[in-house]
Amino acid sequence: MNFKSWIGRTFGLTDTAPWSYFYGGASAAGKAVTDNTAMQLATVWSCVRLNSEAASCLPLQVFEKDGRGGRNPVDHPLAEIIGESPNADQTAFEFWGAMVAWLLVRGNSYAEIVKLGDRVTALNLLPADQVNVTREAGELRYKFTDRGKPVDLPAESILHVRGFGFGGDLGLSPIRFGVQTFGSAIAADEAAGKILGSGLMPSGILTTAAEISDEQRPQLESIMAKYAGSTNAGKLMILEAGLKFEQLSLAPEDMQLLETRRFNVEEICRWFGVPPVVIGHAAQGVTAWGTGIEQLLLQWLTTGLNPVLTRIEKRISKQLIGPGERRRIYPEFNREALLQVDSVAKASFLSTMTQNGLMTRNEGRAKLNLPHAGTAADALTAQTNLAPLDRLGGDNTAAAKAAFRSWLGIEENKNVD
Repeated sequence: MNFKSWIGRTFGLTDTAPWSYFYGGASAAGKAVTDNTAMQLATVWSCVRLNSEAASCLPLQVFEKDGRGGRNPVDHPLAEIIGESPNADQTAFEFWGAMVAWLLVRGNSYAEIVKLGDRVTALNLLPADQVNVTREAGELRYKFTDRGKPVDLPAESILHVRGFGFGGDLGLSPIRFGVQTFGSAIAADEAAGKILGSGLMPSGILTTAAEISDEQRPQLESIMAKYAGSTNAGKLMILEAGLKFEQLSLAPEDMQLLETRRFNVEEICRWFGVPPVVIGHAAQGVTAWGTGIEQLLLQWLTTGLNPVLTRIEKRISKQLIGPGERRRIYPEFNREALLQVDSVAKASFLSTMTQNGLMTRNEGRAKLNLPHAGTAADALTAQTNLAPLDRLGGDNTAAAKAAFRSWLGIEENKNVD
């Protein structure tokens, strides 16, 4: 979002990025919609921030299939690049947060792939508003300016994550296609600001029975200007010569301004696939608490955040992992990390996994950042309170046998006919 990158550069009518920065999209509300103007809306800011931060806080690991339907974390050279330090300046949290933010705003995000031989050594973030994508002789080319010099790179040198689209070279930008929604929201915010700036007092009419000369009109306007604006609210107005001031009654409710701004919040959330309650806006008829909100959050994680994570994972597999490794090596965000903030859900999850033989106790302790509990906790275990009756006499089911007898009310040493 910086026009300085285009200074000294020659660009034509097909270079859409520079032109859209200055002029944006024209809306019926009369407001130009650009990345900068849209991000000044609180709803757009919140949708982009929450999605990007939620995605970037998830651990990104590299796994290897074990050939038996399972997988194990692997110490792959790419793991440190994508999970810890993508480049010399950014952490993984900062890098992926920026990549997701550009993806949400522009529909595309880019990073230059730096290699030493066949090994990826760095991913340098490229601002999406400075990259121009073209197709020359059937090959994709990425053009941008680096420290005042034009750069032209092939597709294999750019990690390009595309957003929702129709399968073309570029993803679709919600800012560009939602220009009417964002333009209306900008106009509504501006109108609200002007009303508040006037101290919630609309303009009025100054009347008199006498005739006012052309010389007196500028003087009256200058006098009335001293009483305009929120800083002058409450001033005592002194009128003479038969002048009368009649204030126009124009409440925000009459303009349906409040309803318009509320509706704009919900409309913008639709463009970004975020339930309004996630950004702190309870839609009409929706409370801010209860199981209904929990389901809305699950919907956001499933249909809003998960597709973004999947796009990144698939693009990493396609461009950063060699064809020979791609069938057994793959990256994945740890979506379970979202349970870290919900202790009840996390406890229920770990309890179910360990009690049903899907996870060892030590694996469960690792999820809680607890130390290893010894080799005895490495075994997969399962409850046996529902063991078959014909196995109750076995040595391995003594506990189950005792529990079953207790449930029947039979004493341990009492014979039953």
